Amino acid sequence: MKQKLAIVKIGGNVIENKTELSKFLALFSKIEGPKILVHGGGKLATNFAKKLGIESKLVGGRRITDAESLEIITMTYAGLVNKNIVAQLQANSCNAIGLSGADGNAIKAHKRPIKEVDFGFVGDVDKVNVATISSLVAAALIPVFCALTHDGNGQLLNTNADTIASEIAIGMSADYDTTLYYCFEKKGVLMDIADEDSVVKHINLTSYQKLLSDKIIADGMLPKLENCFHALKANVNKVCIGDTSMLHPSSTLFTTITL
Repeated sequence: MKQKLAIVKIGGNVIENKTELSKFLALFSKIEGPKILVHGGGKLATNFAKKLGIESKLVGGRRITDAESLEIITMTYAGLVNKNIVAQLQANSCNAIGLSGADGNAIKAHKRPIKEVDFGFVGDVDKVNVATISSLVAAALIPVFCALTHDGNGQLLNTNADTIASEIAIGMSADYDTTLYYCFEKKGVLMDIADEDSVVKHINLTSYQKLLSDKIIADGMLPKLENCFHALKANVNKVCIGDTSMLHPSSTLFTTITL
């Protein structure tokens, strides 16, 4: 029987809220067995760029990453955010190690081809180095990945953190019974965006299609759900979406997604 592995992705709204981040990291540190954390930090990067007089450009909610923006993102994601999270996990007796996709050749990607939009230095994942990540997990270290990958030719690439979490979960599923958790500020997928407690507790492919046709799932939740089903179809055991309390063993108010 495969050992269980939890891959948790934490959203930017939680990262920005010191109280929520502290609460989340305390819960994360109590997850039994091997675990991996993935984080972004887009809003903080936008704030730093603004302070430096650098305009952040978004198209359809996705960041255009030019050379100046990539410098800000690297400093914010791989530096301030990543090391702050690692330090707080150490304070919770959780022996974490902060990484980008370039470290240990962990995650290789290619620069997104120019089509209607030139996204700049944005990467789409090609390969997760399972051997490297597994060796860290086997050494009882908790990898903490920021949303940066590399192309193997010396170029860092800004990469969607949801996608990184999904691809790591897929890669590790050959050797582990993987559960992927998407932690953000809502309690789960909501039937009514105005009602925080209207959580859809279970979604499968059939109910997903109905939620799409009823326009319950739309906008920013669409790519998240696409990542969920992509992971499930590639042998990830289960995907859960909810707020930080989802990680508490007694929690029941979150969304579980299966095929």
